[in-house]
Amino acid sequence: MAAMKAALAYAFALFGVVVALGTPAFADAELKKQLEQSNAAYMEVFNKQDMAGIVAQYATGAIVVNPTGLKTDIAQHWESVFKAGISRLEATVDQAWPLGSGVALGMGKYRVTGKDQSGAAIDAAGLWTATYVQEGGKWKIRMTSVIPQPPPAK
Repeated sequence: MAAMKAALAYAFALFGVVVALGTPAFADAELKKQLEQSNAAYMEVFNKQDMAGIVAQYATGAIVVNPTGLKTDIAQHWESVFKAGISRLEATVDQAWPLGSGVALGMGKYRVTGKDQSGAAIDAAGLWTATYVQEGGKWKIRMTSVIPQPPPAK
């Protein structure tokens, strides 16, 4: 009887460890799914050049960091991007990490296309990272960094 109790206690302890170790992976998978949904909504409004929709994807006080510097006026930044000829965005969420209650980090790849003022094709790709915060029950971008892929070596 004592051996059976010990085996049962061991089984419950092992089950507890498995659940405890499995929970973060589940949480990250669920978070990644939520950020993918947010990303899909972002691409939809971006590809329509819906400025109000784009701005709504960002949290209060959001910033964009790219090779030209820090941008605090989200609408002005994306208007200049559209004016330069970029008209289409494709992006993936490759990683998602919870950072705390209502805060997360996402990372993925992007590709933008369009035509510049002379009619030449624009086709650029790279990596992005974003810090997300929960605002109004939705994940919103607080800060995003865009890292262009370098041109191929010659």
